[in-house]
Amino acid sequence: MSDITKGAPGVPQAGTPASFALDFGKAWEYAPAPESPDHVKIAPKYELFIGGKWTAPQSKKYFDTVNPATEQKLAEVAEASAADVDAAVVAARTAFEKYWAKMPGKERAKYIFRIARAIQEKARELAIVETMDGGKPIKESRDFDIPTAAAHFFYHAGWADKLEYAFHGRKARPLGVAGQIIPWNFPFLMAAWKIAPALACGNTVVLKPAETTPLTALLLAQIIEECELPPGVVNIVTGAGATGAALVDHPGIDKIAFTGSTAVGKRIQRAVAGTKKRLTLELGGKAANIVFADAPIDQAIEGIVSGIFFNQGHVCCAGSRLLLEESVHDVVIRKLKDRMATMRLGDPLDKNTDIGAINSKAQLERIKELVASGELEGAERHSLACTIPEKGYWFPPTFFTNAGQAFRIAREEIFGPVLTIMTFRTPDEAIEKANNTMYGLSAGVWTDKGSKIFHMATQLKAGVVWGDTFNKFDPSSPFGGFKESGFGREGGRQGLGAYVEVE
Repeated sequence: MSDITKGAPGVPQAGTPASFALDFGKAWEYAPAPESPDHVKIAPKYELFIGGKWTAPQSKKYFDTVNPATEQKLAEVAEASAADVDAAVVAARTAFEKYWAKMPGKERAKYIFRIARAIQEKARELAIVETMDGGKPIKESRDFDIPTAAAHFFYHAGWADKLEYAFHGRKARPLGVAGQIIPWNFPFLMAAWKIAPALACGNTVVLKPAETTPLTALLLAQIIEECELPPGVVNIVTGAGATGAALVDHPGIDKIAFTGSTAVGKRIQRAVAGTKKRLTLELGGKAANIVFADAPIDQAIEGIVSGIFFNQGHVCCAGSRLLLEESVHDVVIRKLKDRMATMRLGDPLDKNTDIGAINSKAQLERIKELVASGELEGAERHSLACTIPEKGYWFPPTFFTNAGQAFRIAREEIFGPVLTIMTFRTPDEAIEKANNTMYGLSAGVWTDKGSKIFHMATQLKAGVVWGDTFNKFDPSSPFGGFKESGFGREGGRQGLGAYVEVE
């Protein structure tokens, strides 16, 4: 393994090769800039939000949610049983039939718009809690997650009274009760991504957040309560796999929307087979970021870094495979090392931090196991040389060179800040290598020729293809995958179709 020179100022470095002896530390000597959590009130215990009320779990069980950067307990959270899920579904059905489905679209829009405004007003608190509960840097929570979540509610508020235009004059009616299960990587944004279109189309919701990151979903429940939505329109049930399974299996659910691992998605698909439940799945990915020799290299470096490292690789569409045209391989590697050398790993609440904590100990062990397999199979590892804090779950930004298509690091979703680099000689070879995966969620193409981008986009088997950028999202743009990355779309006019029956 080779170490990359000079990381964050104040973070001791060791083992720096002489060939990389640029003193980046002195060039970027930043003082600590922590975001204070003093004004944020995290309750010691959170109940379930069912029927517009905070309800103790019938199981009387609670679990701890911890800060992955410090391993300190943040709060106790209710563990919903099958009986609690049933109560939530009954509340959602009652609200659907009594209030929400009968309400004119323009009135639903007012509630959704009100939620969006409340998110904006509480943005700082939400960003801090998202970072404390999930480990991601505060500047990502602050600048992307929370604003994009608000944008989804604003966007879908606009659709609520215009559904006939979304489906070319055909009448759209809501499905009923939507069961929604979201992952730990973007807890608040995924909640908005799921809830906003469901409400706009006239459905009611039972949402289950990931057990490791439940807090911002519960804060969203508080916002919904403050916005005075009719009781039962949105219900939040927390828990682990058994809670999610109870939601999937409940006969009162009309539609399941799941974002998470491919393995769990397959189990859900089997569970709903033979039922009348509608299903959308947004699953894993192993996205290829393709850089041609004529690409704007410095711009591409930023896209590579933001696509895999700044989010700790905790994105299903992370650009975890980098395909370089052979002639620019060496210069891209050199520039990538230089760029990585400026990164700061540390306190996620510090506004200077680029690399935060891994979400959980289990996820960290998964990353370590796959990285070890890459070294064992013969790939060359390059990691940022930095001191790892004694407490918390951390992994330095890492990339592999000399990797083969058959290596596990090139095939399996790592979900960590780990990049696998390979080369190609022709566009056809790049397409073949990019498509040589069981996934099909996203891809990126870097070149100065628009025609080449369009040609590649038509050949790449990915639901989203970015041109000269990466990981850019907008509520009006549909997102989803092919193959084992799932099916269905979320966002945009296409995403509305998942929540209506068109006549």
